[in-house]
Amino acid sequence: MLARLLEEITPVVQPLPPDAALADVRGALRYFGRDAARLARLVRVRALALHGTDCVIGVAANPLLARMAAEARGGPGVAEVPDEPAAVAAFLTDRPAAALTGLEAHAVRALCFYGLDTVGRIAAAPPATLQRVLGASAARRARALAHGVDPTPVTPGAPPRSLTAEHRFGHDELDAAMRRRALLTLADELGYRLRGAGQTARALTLTVRYADRSATTRSRRLPEPTAHTPALTGTAYALHDALGLQRARVRAVALRAGELTDAARATRQLSLDPGDERRRRAEVAADRARRRFGPGAVGPAGNLDAA
Repeated sequence: MLARLLEEITPVVQPLPPDAALADVRGALRYFGRDAARLARLVRVRALALHGTDCVIGVAANPLLARMAAEARGGPGVAEVPDEPAAVAAFLTDRPAAALTGLEAHAVRALCFYGLDTVGRIAAAPPATLQRVLGASAARRARALAHGVDPTPVTPGAPPRSLTAEHRFGHDELDAAMRRRALLTLADELGYRLRGAGQTARALTLTVRYADRSATTRSRRLPEPTAHTPALTGTAYALHDALGLQRARVRAVALRAGELTDAARATRQLSLDPGDERRRRAEVAADRARRRFGPGAVGPAGNLDAA
């Protein structure tokens, strides 16, 4: 739905399933006689008027900043990062390192280990320091992203580089068991979508949003590329438990599967556990049922939708 609305503005639209998209509107500015922020408000009004659905839209000079602006918004509306060096630096300085979606999970972990856990600290670090931590190529990439430079084009029809699923609680959630059920639901959704797209994930990122609009983001590299729901769920649980949240008022949790690769090229360690093979066969059967009867036809017993 969002992609179709954007295609009425510009043909350069890259869907990011299930509910996001990138759009390059530079060619539409003169035609509509509006700047990018006003075009974003037009899309939001049309979404409300035609479909009764609100949305959040990030407006910036490149995909990295636009996505970060939308994520930082925390709710429906238009979030704009002005195309000015001072404004970009001010926006980025306190963002967590994991918010730089162009960095792989192991690079984020390495940076955080050396205290470079915010975008501002990465941007301020000497190039030689980044090179010692990450290596030459990844260091150049990290430094560019930390300064808000992202040359990645918007490519219509391109496969997504990551998949995200988010659950917003109806109230500030204090119960860790309910948060784990939400993570199970999200991991199950991501696994189903990955298998349907013939892809596997090499990294998983957890974002926890709190009632005060702050957020914590943690990433972990998976032992092997996978789209297996139990593997994704176990990693999500480990990320959540490592935060040690106590009496935290959690507003939402999100999982992002990153470093996607073609499942046909992924290698899998053979298991001698017959239970693992049974779970994988059951997963294949459940996927067939979902495709035939809908996504809610089959799911884990602890899934929130099963409540």
